[in-house]
Amino acid sequence: MEGGASDEVAESSKKIGRGKIEIKRIENTTNRQVTFCKRRNGLLKKAYELSVLCDAEVALVIFSTRGRLYEYANNSVRGTIERYKKACSDAVNPPSVTEANTQYYQQESSKLRRQIRDIQNLNRHILGESLGSLNLKELKNLEGRLEKGIGRVRSKKHEMLVAEIEYMQKREIELQNDNMYLRSKINERAGMQQQEASVIHQQGTVYESSSHQSEQHNRNYIPVNLLEPNQNSSDQNQPPLQLV
Repeated sequence: MEGGASDEVAESSKKIGRGKIEIKRIENTTNRQVTFCKRRNGLLKKAYELSVLCDAEVALVIFSTRGRLYEYANNSVRGTIERYKKACSDAVNPPSVTEANTQYYQQESSKLRRQIRDIQNLNRHILGESLGSLNLKELKNLEGRLEKGIGRVRSKKHEMLVAEIEYMQKREIELQNDNMYLRSKINERAGMQQQEASVIHQQGTVYESSSHQSEQHNRNYIPVNLLEPNQNSSDQNQPPLQLV
């Protein structure tokens, strides 16, 4: 019984919450202004959603009781009004083939301009600009997209840093190997120069010793021609030998 009573109370409360509002002028000025702001924003939002979801050309013009203008157009209010006038005139006088083609190309150009404008707005939103036209849900979606984009950027940056570190480590090993090779070549060249210097030193020592020995030999040697005059003189003083 208690459960049934609670269900009846819930249903009655739902019926009260869903009660229809009588469509007539609101007498209370404050309530009328609040209702105007809420419904105006809702109408502008619906017009925007209709233009985006259905790719429709929408133009909305609102004047408040104080004469303030509120408008929305995914193309332009003036362009949409001109198109409306043309459509009304075309309903009376059907357009020719050329006019139909012109109208088609105008529609396509308006779509392209709208797409360009949407892309520009998206770029501004990504940069954190012109966020006043977004509601809370759209701001959350934009935040999620930005976080995903930042995650991809950080992942790519980390990948590039790892690749750069690996390349630098490999380059360091190559430079160390080149340095060791050059050091071995330098040591080998220095050893060859030392060997050549020792050989030259040994040859110089041998040459000096041989020249010293030759000088001593020349000093001990008496020339034969110096002895010949004395021998001749001694031979002249001696008597000739006689044979027996």
